[in-house]
Amino acid sequence: MAKNNIFGKYDIIVVGGGHAGCEAASAAAKMGSKVLLISMNINNFAQMSCNPSIGGVGKGQIIREIDALGGLSGIITDNNTLQFRMLNRSKGPAMWSPRAQCDKYTFSQSWRFELEKISNLDLYQDTVNGIIVNNDKVLGVTTNLGHNIYSDAVILTNGTFLNGVIHIGEIHFKGGRIGEFSSENLTENLLKFGFISGKMKTGTPVRIDGRSIDYSMMDEQKGDNNPSKFSFSDTIPVKDQKSCFIVYTNTEVHDILRTGFDRSPLFTGRIKGIGPRYCPSIEDKIERFSSKDHHQLFVEPEGKFTNEVYLNGFSSSLPEEIQYNALRKIPAFKNVKIYKPGYAIEYDYFPPEQLKHSLETKIIENLYFAGQINGTTGYEEAAGQGLIAGINAHNKINKLSPFILNRNESYIGVLIDDLVTKGTNEPYRMFTSRAEYRILLRQDNADFRLTKKGYQIGLASPERLNKLKEKYKNVNNLSDFLIKEKIFPEEINDYLENIGSSKISQKQALSQLLTRPEISLNFLLNVLNEKRNINLSDYNKILEEVEINIKYESYIKKEKELADKICKLEDIKLSEDIDYNIFSAISIESRQKLNKIKPGTIGQASRISGVNPSDISVLLVHLGR
Repeated sequence: MAKNNIFGKYDIIVVGGGHAGCEAASAAAKMGSKVLLISMNINNFAQMSCNPSIGGVGKGQIIREIDALGGLSGIITDNNTLQFRMLNRSKGPAMWSPRAQCDKYTFSQSWRFELEKISNLDLYQDTVNGIIVNNDKVLGVTTNLGHNIYSDAVILTNGTFLNGVIHIGEIHFKGGRIGEFSSENLTENLLKFGFISGKMKTGTPVRIDGRSIDYSMMDEQKGDNNPSKFSFSDTIPVKDQKSCFIVYTNTEVHDILRTGFDRSPLFTGRIKGIGPRYCPSIEDKIERFSSKDHHQLFVEPEGKFTNEVYLNGFSSSLPEEIQYNALRKIPAFKNVKIYKPGYAIEYDYFPPEQLKHSLETKIIENLYFAGQINGTTGYEEAAGQGLIAGINAHNKINKLSPFILNRNESYIGVLIDDLVTKGTNEPYRMFTSRAEYRILLRQDNADFRLTKKGYQIGLASPERLNKLKEKYKNVNNLSDFLIKEKIFPEEINDYLENIGSSKISQKQALSQLLTRPEISLNFLLNVLNEKRNINLSDYNKILEEVEINIKYESYIKKEKELADKICKLEDIKLSEDIDYNIFSAISIESRQKLNKIKPGTIGQASRISGVNPSDISVLLVHLGR
């Protein structure tokens, strides 16, 4: 029996205090909604359940976008960074991806401090076991402590906790993370309303005592010499970086691991869920790449004030003694001590085709899903979805238009569009290769793409917008200078010869020289300073962006023209009420998928797997196009 309502009514209830839940709750509250964030443990907000890092290939771009829109993940990452690296520097700028090693303990504390600063955001520790619905519209939630809590919208961000089961060898028990309870009953409650659920699996590596490691036998991996950061605000880049280390498995390690395969829940079939393709367990790698005699492992610190170390690449659900014996065959780990064994976790998710692009469910009005409940993996993907769900829940109850990001505007837009139009039957992870317009979606220009949008919806502050205007005033000024300023052969040819670049025979614009791959903007500015005493140090913060814009101008222009052409299809709306069975000229498969997905635009329809160009032509004729 429900207790008397001691809460009053909220505008929005967010269920789950992970990365998705924290971004959803903070965004909706900062936009003006009265929000309740319910978590099973309010001491573990945005817990880094797996690797103690933020960012990476494709993922770092998402964090930059969250920050540009006014979210908090970038700021909190910067304030808790142990090491910063820009990945893929050897490739083109579309591939550059920021990554930060973080203190996982202070990271979670920082999130709690930030959440508690927001006046119209309340926190409550409890477990949600059902939603309250009337006439296909959500009215609130029910909890294990017997509360009925009412609201105009609900956002579910349950992570790996829905009927979570942890596997370590032949041992298995209920849990959302090791040491924490799973969430029971909510899946079954949602199924009663017509939702479809599935099973997924993820895993995490062993945690080891850093005092038991011989670091002299590993390769040191330092951070960048001049570390950058995630946030476009005035956060401070990390100082006194902590190193990571690289070590390798060997054939002895593999042989010992194989002795546990007959007790592996992965191979015996006890685990039914599908695991992440791009982050396999060590036993999966040994089986899948049997010809390889070693695999690379990364030794990563978990915090500034702890000896706990994360062994990236050694995710496993094998029996603990097998993990231990195998690790001791790596010379650097011959005296290793384990804090926590690696384990696999199997949990419920809801295929994301059941969502609109706003992340509102199609079955229940004002109910939103974000994060791993939608079949994704990773803190960054979860946080991006949480931000969008929080924005849209606020907009919906205030009768404002949905906030939808297109594929040519952001990685977040690519992520959500992929989920909603294509679905996923394995944990979805973002990569730069998933974005067809990645030269437009670089990590350096996320503020230019999104901060104005964040300000317009009431999330990014006026100070952020003014900072953006000042930045791009400087970008334009420096770009104009480089286009107009000419340099003479006698001023630069000696320098060009020293770096192996062709000499010039007549004066040339600096921007033209900058298009050469071997010439950097720093190089040109140093020459100007030496030859003409022109010091442009005031522009140091925007050099990278100006250089990219000039070097890749033709590529950027071509991709933008293509994006503009393709995106015209996004302007052609499709009604949710269309019954696609009436189109006999469309294949049966396409009709079934169109009826299932209910795309909002022709562009979305064109990206549904199995829908052909000829089917799109039929729809365009129907619409009078």
